[in-house]
Amino acid sequence: MKFRYPLMRNNILREDLNLVIEHLSQEDPILTNGPIVRKFEEEWSEWLGVKYSVFVNSGASANLLTMTALRIEFPKGGEVIVPPLTWVSDIASVIQNGFTPIFADINPQTLGMDTLKIKEKINKNTVAVFITHAQGFNGLTDELIRELSSKNIKLIEDVCESHGAMHNNKRLGSVGWASNFSFYYAHHMSTIEGGMISTNDHMLYQNIRMLRSHGMVRESDDLSLKQGYIQSNPELNKDFIFAHAGYNVRNTEIGAILGRNQLKRLNSVVVKRTQNLIHFLDKLDANKYRTDFKIEGSSNYAFNLILRDKDEKLVARVMSKMSTSGVEFRRGSAGGGNQLRQPYLKNIVPENFHLLYPEVEHVHFYGFYIGNFPDLKPEEVDEICAIINSA
Repeated sequence: MKFRYPLMRNNILREDLNLVIEHLSQEDPILTNGPIVRKFEEEWSEWLGVKYSVFVNSGASANLLTMTALRIEFPKGGEVIVPPLTWVSDIASVIQNGFTPIFADINPQTLGMDTLKIKEKINKNTVAVFITHAQGFNGLTDELIRELSSKNIKLIEDVCESHGAMHNNKRLGSVGWASNFSFYYAHHMSTIEGGMISTNDHMLYQNIRMLRSHGMVRESDDLSLKQGYIQSNPELNKDFIFAHAGYNVRNTEIGAILGRNQLKRLNSVVVKRTQNLIHFLDKLDANKYRTDFKIEGSSNYAFNLILRDKDEKLVARVMSKMSTSGVEFRRGSAGGGNQLRQPYLKNIVPENFHLLYPEVEHVHFYGFYIGNFPDLKPEEVDEICAIINSA
């Protein structure tokens, strides 16, 4: 079905593709992970305000590698506090690496975990808080940062939907121990498929570099680290020493070409998406829908449409109006709504556990997101709001 207002439009431009074609037109172009990838990683780190970044094949892979690296730090495991409103890979990566996911309900104004709810769940077994900056909103608070710092608990940021959002004049993703980004087609910038892990921690960076490529020691750029492995394993070929049980989640030169060019316009994309959100919330009927989101520092990913109250008839009319008018939407907002209702968690959480999280439950049944993108015109935003308000 072709939508008048899709979730994304024109996120990869002709100028991006022309650079790819130019690269492919060379006599013998490098296609796999190479010097353009490394240049993209450097430019991304500079833009974000961190020391190190590692380009991978998806945001989900970024989550997986970060949790694998966390298990290297905590070989006995422990608890990781996660939101029930997030993408599946955030929670799945916790489980896959032998940690116990502990859930905290969301703040309805940011769609991120409520700081007080997080603090209630922290105990001696907590090793990390894996926060999702949902849909462009800033999920951090100074109180949370202080609490985790005082208890030496790792902060991991999922910034997949929130490129360029800010907290205290720092870009989200530059605050925690590690941060994960996605460059999927519908996100602020795209490498078609792709993701990035960023950090200021040198050892984490080395581990992520190795984990990205089968756990091979030769992928580290720390000469003393590599030499230590070589000296400890004299019977092994120095080019094929596997320090960790890693993965193959490298990205390519093609992805890096797209990423480098898209990064040049990312700041302007953030400004336009934020302007669109402000316009959308201004035109939306505040008697029917929530409009009191905390937008300071936000970098909107998609328009958030959440009914103020539980209303089965209204939500049915809203869906009908959007469907017949060609407005693409996702019910339940990020990732299909309340993750605690998903089959993959049935044997991990108790029966009816999802009911203990009323804020996410409300979004699950009465929340949506709608496409927001840079070339969306003000009059188009007006028309989308008119369709929704008419319900």
